[in-house]
Order: sequence, then C-alpha cells, then structure tokens
Amino acid sequence: MKLTILGGGGFRVPLVYGALLQDHAEGRVTHVVLHDLDPARLSAVTRVLAEQAARVPDAPEVSATTDLDEALRGADFVFSAIRVGGLEGRANDERVALDQGVLGQETVGAGGIAYGLRTVPVAVDIARRVARLAPDAWVINFTNPAGLVTEAMSRHLGDRVIGICDSPVGLGRRIARVLGANPKEAWIDYVGLNHLGWVRGLRVAGRDELPRLLADPDLLGSFEEGKLFGVDWLRSLGAIPNEYLHYYYFNREAVRAYQQAEKTRGAFLHDQQARFYAEMRNPDAPAWKVWDQTRAEREATYMAENRETAGAGERDEDDLSGGYEKVALALMRAIARDERTTLILNVRNQRTLSVLDTDAVIEVPCLVDANGAHPVTVDPLPDHATGLVCAVKAVEREVLAAADSGSRASAVKAFALHPLVDSVNVARRLVEGYTEVHPGLAYLR
Repeated sequence: MKLTILGGGGFRVPLVYGALLQDHAEGRVTHVVLHDLDPARLSAVTRVLAEQAARVPDAPEVSATTDLDEALRGADFVFSAIRVGGLEGRANDERVALDQGVLGQETVGAGGIAYGLRTVPVAVDIARRVARLAPDAWVINFTNPAGLVTEAMSRHLGDRVIGICDSPVGLGRRIARVLGANPKEAWIDYVGLNHLGWVRGLRVAGRDELPRLLADPDLLGSFEEGKLFGVDWLRSLGAIPNEYLHYYYFNREAVRAYQQAEKTRGAFLHDQQARFYAEMRNPDAPAWKVWDQTRAEREATYMAENRETAGAGERDEDDLSGGYEKVALALMRAIARDERTTLILNVRNQRTLSVLDTDAVIEVPCLVDANGAHPVTVDPLPDHATGLVCAVKAVEREVLAAADSGSRASAVKAFALHPLVDSVNVARRLVEGYTEVHPGLAYLR
C-alpha cells in the first residue's frame, strides 16, 4: 500500500513513519513517498527516516520527490501536512495580529484566518489533482486550520477527505487517566469544530464518569485543562473544553502574554527548526538524535504563554508524546482493512448538528470502516457553545468565499466577524497588513 506525505520535508514526518514501523500486519503501508518543495528539507527528513528504519527489518520503503503529480499517482492514502508560507509565514501571522492588539495564533482568530486565506487555494489545487490522478485515494488532512482546509478539499473530494487532530485525543486520554479509566475503553462525547470543541461526557462500561470529575475539585485541578482553565470555570461550563478555547475564554490575558513574550511561538519554531535543518547539512550529524532532542524541546514549550498566564506550570511528561500520527495510522488501518473503530475526526456534518448545514465540516466521534468515517448522533450543544460554533463557521465560510472569488471584501468580512476581532477597522488593517507580508495573498482584490 502506498502512502504519499505532502509536506514530506516537515519536522513531524518521523512521527508518522515511526507509527508505520510498528505496523507489521497484512495490508500495511509498504511504500512511503515524501513530497516537498524544498529538496534540502526532504534530504534531512529522509536521513532521519533511514535511521529509524535501520532498526526494523521490514520497514516501508521511502522515496522523495519535488514533483507533486508524481507523488500522487497510484497513492492509496495521501497525508496532507503542508505549511504554505513556512514558519516565517506563521511568525508574520502572529506579528501582524499582535500589532493590532488581537490574537495571531495559527488556527485561532486573525492568525488562523490569514493562514487559511493563503492555504485554501493550495489545498484546493491538491484536491483537484488527487481527484484526477488518484481518484480512489483517501486524503487524511492535518494541514491547519484543519477543519477549514478539510471543508475546502471536501468540495472536490467529498467524504474521501478526512481531517485529523491530536487535541481531542489528548484531552480524552487525560480525562480518562485522571479518572483511573483505560482510554481505549472510554467513549468520549466530544463535539464542536477543530480547536473549538468540548468533552461533555466520558462513558466507561455505559456509565458517564465526567460528573464524578466535575464534583471533585482536587481531581479536576490535577490535569492540564483543570490547571489551564481553573476548576471554577470548568464546573460552571459543566464540560471540559479543548485547550484552544483558552484563547477565547481568556483572550485578553492570552494576547497580553503573547505581546510580552520574548518570541512568539511561530518565531521560536522558525529559529528552532532552522537550526535543525542547518545541522542536517552536516553529513556526520546523528540525524535521529538531533531530531529527537529538537522534538522534545518543541513539545515541552507547547502553549507555554497560556500555561504561564493560568499559572499551570510545566506540561506533564505523559502529554509530551503527541498523538496525531497514531490517529492517522488507526484511520488508515480501519479503512484499508475494515478494522472498525471509533475516532474523533473532522468530517462533513450530514445531520449531526442541526444548527449547521450538511456540508459543514465538524469535529465529532465517528465510526470508521472500509467505507470511510461516519459521524455519530450527538446531543445538541448548549447555547453558549452553539453561538461560538456558528460564529466561527460563518467566518470559515467567508474565508472560503474569499479564496474562491479573490474578494478582498469577503476577506475583510471574515476578520470582522470573528469573535476575537473587535472592530471592522481593525479587520481592514489586518487585511492590509497581511497582504503586505504574504505574496500568496496577492489574489485578494
């Protein structure tokens, strides 16, 4: 089975390959094609993968190319993890937003809109190529903003594109662990959009254990989200929000922390990864060791400003292992082998949430089999969550309209409608600022 990884020179590709190395069953991935626009990055990542494969006798073959069509032909699965504009683009997203006093995070608020505006046209081109060159392939999208990009691609690929994210998986795992339950045996009642969802229940053997967690302040305050949001707020919500909702519930504090930080997250990652790829130009550098040390530093500093604002302290060691690569492998196995499973995924709504239309991509538990991912029936969201979900989905639709038409007015509207942008004039200045620093937004007129 052939897996094509778009963004194959990206830093986290070894995580995906490491998951593949643990799969020895019949029907597994036997050939991995890495595609990237940067040959030097492809070379660096290929070296890391070669050291990983050296310890595994039946490791999948790895090849690399800068030719997108060549990479896609004959693919059974396409894993999309591209970053349009690179980490320099992410750093610019943060800086332009913070200059206007609003959040510049890569998937939330102004930064997420800017990232979406330059990514959607590229993702749509990829979707069209997949439909032409590999019509039977399944696309697994990890490109951010994941829900928005998945919806853009679904207009050309239908249900054959599925978005993944490790945030809901990590959240469910933490809740199960603090309750003393096995995460593999727990049903996570999670509903929302990507990076905008809530755990409303955790069932073990048919019993909802979340009320027990919410009733115990010591237990509730003992894990990441309890420290981040505070026990009182979680009990008021009656649910456990995705960590990215900290940017909404504590926006003023988050913006201040980002403005006061020595470096934004994008600038930090830009410098960190530049050092990694520069070191990989040395043929004698121990590729795996250098990569793993860089990874550990990256994970340990994740959402550091938010945790500092909340007084949450350092991340627990158990939360430093990521997880999206395991979701991707489980998804591929379920489809390729009809190994039915349940995963929290980004898929078209169908009739799951009545407040959204059938084509809106949402993030919910799905039953996965050889025919793809099928969202399960869920209870309606409470009013406060419904309002936020509908508002952000409206913003996403304006981003898609702007990307499709090139309308600058639609781009301004997308920024102005977002709950974290407080003025139409700010929205206009954001569009001006982003078009100045991103050549890829020259299509807006």
